[in-house]
Amino acid sequence: MLFWVWLILLGLITYLVIRRSVAHLTRTPVWLLWLVMMIPALTWVGWALLYGPRQPIPTVLVITPLVVSPILYWMLVQQGRLPPPTPVAKPEDLTLEPTGSELPETPATATSLRPITKDEEAQLHSCFPWSVYYLQDIEYRPQAVVCRGQLRTDPDVAYERVRDNIQQFFGDRFLVVFQDGGNQKPFFALVPNPQAGSRRTDAALSRPWTALGLLLITVFTTTLAGVGLAGVDPDTAQRDPSLLLHGLPYAIALLTILGTHEMGHYLTARYHRLRATLPYFIPVLPFSFFPLGTFGAFIQIRSPIPNRKVLFDVGILGPMAGWVVSLPFLFWGMSHSQVVPISSELAGMGGFSFQELDPKISLLLTLITKGILGSELHRNSAIALHPVAIAGCLGLVVTALNLMPVGQLDGGHIVHAMYGQRVGAAIGQIARLLILLLSLLQPYLLIWAIILFFMPAADEPALNDVSELDNWRDFFGLLALGLLVLIVLPTPTVVSRWLLG
Repeated sequence: MLFWVWLILLGLITYLVIRRSVAHLTRTPVWLLWLVMMIPALTWVGWALLYGPRQPIPTVLVITPLVVSPILYWMLVQQGRLPPPTPVAKPEDLTLEPTGSELPETPATATSLRPITKDEEAQLHSCFPWSVYYLQDIEYRPQAVVCRGQLRTDPDVAYERVRDNIQQFFGDRFLVVFQDGGNQKPFFALVPNPQAGSRRTDAALSRPWTALGLLLITVFTTTLAGVGLAGVDPDTAQRDPSLLLHGLPYAIALLTILGTHEMGHYLTARYHRLRATLPYFIPVLPFSFFPLGTFGAFIQIRSPIPNRKVLFDVGILGPMAGWVVSLPFLFWGMSHSQVVPISSELAGMGGFSFQELDPKISLLLTLITKGILGSELHRNSAIALHPVAIAGCLGLVVTALNLMPVGQLDGGHIVHAMYGQRVGAAIGQIARLLILLLSLLQPYLLIWAIILFFMPAADEPALNDVSELDNWRDFFGLLALGLLVLIVLPTPTVVSRWLLG
């Protein structure tokens, strides 16, 4: 039964991700791409159904599907790839806009598709003071207006002045997008506002009862997971429900970490007056392949991001808040964990096991465990984790995965805000290759490295995507990226010899 629950949930999430990310880019049917993506999961579940969940999966059945699946997926997407679509009225469709002579001339028939009338065009010209942004050309696209000219003042001042003028004439009819067009010539674009005239309340947006219901279900599933991680026999727990209390420390610790992470995003979004949902937890019954009791949590931000500073704040405060809260649980849990001799089987699992965790898989984890356990810990030692320590380690994992500087992950938002959209996308490409190479040393990163290659490398632009960050935000962004390196980088041999003897 648990196999089918896991397979259905994973299949649903995979289908939704494919449909959203590549369905509009290729003629290849979504169901076929989904089937190819599910090859590893179907292979492993099939093995477990045939031979039982406790029978180890052969290495060839672990590696081969992970290699074959992304190759087939890429080939099918490329085989059916569609030509670039005509620009539509969304800010993200203005990403990486061609500049200068690269722009095709607007066809004469485009005048029938103008989002503004001839009379409104004169008002639009008056929205661009020559001392702020000298307007030189207006291009009409289907349901969008691109305004090009010369920036003559600070980008923040220019954007606020032009945006306020456009709102004065057109109300909330348009979103005003300000992007770098290359050659240091930023351009404005007017895009129809999908929320114009909307009176939807924040209560309707957040669905608090749905969020509360998912939280209560996740408390139950993580408590069940905590019972198993605490070593309580499931059959015994069914006969004596009071044993469920053994799972509460793990559940409380993990949900506090995940909840703090998402509340960091939520509160920051509300501080900047963005419309956002409450955190939604994803419960899942624990099973042998995934004994954690939850797939995590998420929020949705329904407002466009106004500028790169807000993008940075929303991106960084979630993982940093979750990391800070995970430290007390990690310290307490490690102090109640047991040091055990490292086994040969642990090396085959990449050092990542709750029963025998090799602290050398992470430089930061080595420093923390050595500070807590002291002389008990040696180079040939592993740690049998207390359930609370498991939650703390998962807090580090969640922080690292979210700080990956790729696409719409928190780390992708951070590098986009720090360096701009184009450079941020280039950093994302490099990061994906580095994680793939690092997975040769850290096998537990292989699945995540493959997932990163299915994510778009570019993040969606902010409305004002030209103004840069201040020095303090740049500093904290570098600290966040440094934290990512400390978590995912294995402890160098020289350091482990010095610390662990």
